[in-house]
Amino acid sequence: MSGVWTVLLLWGCVFLPALSHGALVISQDASTPQKRSTENAEVEMYSVKVNCKVASRFAHTVITSSALNKANSSQEVFFEVDLPKTAFITNFSMEIEGQMYTSEVKEKEKAKKQYEKAVSTGRTAGLVKASGRKMERFSVSVNIAANSNVTFILTYEELLQRKLGQYEIMTRVKPKQLVQHFEIVADIYEPQGIAFLEAYGTFISNELIPLVEKTVTDKKAHISFCPTLDQQRKCPGCDGTLIDGDFFIKYDVNRAETIGDIQIVNGYFVHFFAPPDLPQVPKNVVFVIDRSGSMSGIKLKQTKEAILTILNDLAEDDNFGIVLFDSHISTWKESLTKATKEIVSEAQKFIQGITDLGTTNINDAVMKAVDMIMKGIRDKKVPERSVSMVILLTDGMPNSGESSVPQIQENVRDAMGGNMSLFCLGFGNDVDYSFLDVMSRQNQGLARKIYEGSDATVQLQGFYEEVASPLLSEVDLRYPDNLVNSLTTSHYKQLFNGSEIVVAGRLTDNNLDNFLVEVFAQGFEDDFIVKGQASAQEWDILYPEQEYIFGDYTERLWAYLTIQQLLSKRETGTAEEKGNATALALEMSLQYSFVTSLTSMVVTKPETDEGPEGPLIADKLTEDERQKAHRFGNNVPQLMSNTWTHSSISPTYFVDGDPHFMIELPEQEDALCFNIDDKPGTIFNLVRDQLTGILVNGQTIGDKKVAPDGKVNTYFGRFGIVHQGLGVRLEVTTRDITVSQDGKQAKLFWSDSASLKGTNMDLQVTKDRSLTVTLRDSVRFVVILHKVWKQHPYHQDYLGFYTLDSHLLSPSVHGLLGQFYHGVQFEVRDMHPGKVSEKPDATMLVKGQELTVTR
Repeated sequence: MSGVWTVLLLWGCVFLPALSHGALVISQDASTPQKRSTENAEVEMYSVKVNCKVASRFAHTVITSSALNKANSSQEVFFEVDLPKTAFITNFSMEIEGQMYTSEVKEKEKAKKQYEKAVSTGRTAGLVKASGRKMERFSVSVNIAANSNVTFILTYEELLQRKLGQYEIMTRVKPKQLVQHFEIVADIYEPQGIAFLEAYGTFISNELIPLVEKTVTDKKAHISFCPTLDQQRKCPGCDGTLIDGDFFIKYDVNRAETIGDIQIVNGYFVHFFAPPDLPQVPKNVVFVIDRSGSMSGIKLKQTKEAILTILNDLAEDDNFGIVLFDSHISTWKESLTKATKEIVSEAQKFIQGITDLGTTNINDAVMKAVDMIMKGIRDKKVPERSVSMVILLTDGMPNSGESSVPQIQENVRDAMGGNMSLFCLGFGNDVDYSFLDVMSRQNQGLARKIYEGSDATVQLQGFYEEVASPLLSEVDLRYPDNLVNSLTTSHYKQLFNGSEIVVAGRLTDNNLDNFLVEVFAQGFEDDFIVKGQASAQEWDILYPEQEYIFGDYTERLWAYLTIQQLLSKRETGTAEEKGNATALALEMSLQYSFVTSLTSMVVTKPETDEGPEGPLIADKLTEDERQKAHRFGNNVPQLMSNTWTHSSISPTYFVDGDPHFMIELPEQEDALCFNIDDKPGTIFNLVRDQLTGILVNGQTIGDKKVAPDGKVNTYFGRFGIVHQGLGVRLEVTTRDITVSQDGKQAKLFWSDSASLKGTNMDLQVTKDRSLTVTLRDSVRFVVILHKVWKQHPYHQDYLGFYTLDSHLLSPSVHGLLGQFYHGVQFEVRDMHPGKVSEKPDATMLVKGQELTVTR
């Protein structure tokens, strides 16, 4: 990352020229506050059930929650579930007074109208938001009549991944109140046999430990946790609940020294391959470490701590190198070096002396690492049977040397040439993770997000442990061509200790008298070759009382794995491969009702007293959307991703949130972000252009009441827009839009879609969503309406303001937003620890002023 940070948070009121307050351009009374609602205290969540069934690592989880509205009036009932981000939602339904409301998975484009309608209700990202590092949150609310109940049912599926020798099932449980019937039940079926199993909860006290019941036999396990109402209480007689945290089940299966485990059911097969007790293959690894200015402080400290530990874990047969980069590239030694104790100690002293410097030259740094490995191979300085890898750690975008992301990816792919793997660690929320992710997968590796926090050192070490012990390289799994088609990936660059290779396929013939399976790979000293015969399993004999569990599980596992790999190929393959992968992934997502990045789940809600509410949409978050959510919270980035960032018009300048100003500066590949903290009712001048006669002011509103944490949130609730030359005046509130021109006045309402077209101005209102103002031969403005649940105890509806075509305004434009329309030059220097250790402060030089800024 560059020394000039990608996102800068500037706090203050008058910190730059022209950050002026002004008067609203249309003098009318400010919007009156809405009637305050009382807290929803009469909704009882009387049942929460989590039922997870695992058949050969494929997990099928159903979460059922039932609530009763005990009030004498209708109430809003909320349902929230955190699910693993690797899972696909497959179904959601609601049962209300005996009537079932179901969902349907549709192609994203074909669901576009419903999607836009969902956005217009204020739920800008549908029903799914980021939730922590591993989870996504599905949330929906429904209005329930007095003395009525509702049952929510959510189903999701995932293939459990083996990491560091175990599988993990994680269930997040936060009912937020005592629940009469609470239970977590899991049934696990593993034909290989269960080697070990543990179950525990982060919230489980010593008193609750006996409630975690486990029954483990050779091939089956049953786990349950069912506390009574009293056992859930934080203290005798109080209403607080202990149930608040994560429930984990971790296990592994027995492994034989054969071809692995092959299961054939209903015309599909799955092959699990992770042979035990293999010697480790020597590795050649180059650590490529970002030391640019943005790594200063805690990031660099944690990185050095992690690398010091990682170096200690190198085997003496390993060869390693270290490349440091900012705008310049430097190495510890010019060639790979044997990892003897003396050499490792010398390298650790070198690591301790790293200091942060300039900008970010990723291309040349990786090229240097590749050259070191290739030279070692050419000069026969590394073992012939060894695994080569580059581990890149960076927190920023390439902005020195070659800065084109596609060109860097092409350069790296050509240089590596399939001879080594690339593993990328993206540190923090400002890194371009998608760039690293694609580049890793193009080179038989993977990327991992390292989250800023006190445990970043542990995250770095944990990732290294996953790839530290290669057991086999060039693993090729082969099956009879005449019996198998639609095969998932069957060639892997390497197999690491503690992981597992999974291959699935469809059978063309049920005659399995000659289903020969072969595995070829390169081992520590010799070629690894195993062959064996597979046969169909008779599940009704293995599990006669659980026959209904299995059915089509192998087919769904195959579909899940195939879709995951197709979605990867549509980002890393050729243009033709991307098109074919997208078409097939979409077809299969629809066939198997998986919510993927290509599909949306349309959720139909019941009508209310005010009429039909319209469907909602559940989408699968992309990694970019997750990153934006972590960076800004769940509002701004989702609004951006669903409205204007996909437009061809760039840059975009907007104010949204609390009030949250975002200024894109593409010529500097940066953005400025700042808040204005002032009391509700304050008027701000956003845009003032005397040459064109355009003026935009905004007035803030506050929450209905101060939240328990004492924070006073403010938002924009009213905008005034004037074009003096055209004689146009608009006032936009959260209730309506008033238009004045040539002495005539019209009023539009957010509750209706409408358009006004004139010689000087066009207006387009999308019901309950947005207003687009197009001024003749000039700029376009977009006002977004954020709808908030009417009975929310604190928040109320508010507005966001976006500027498009800003280049059409004159160079003399000013205002909170206007001053940035034609670019602004700034410099950041003197970085030093701030009040929060993870957020260093610095000095910004901008428009002749020095400002203290915080990343």
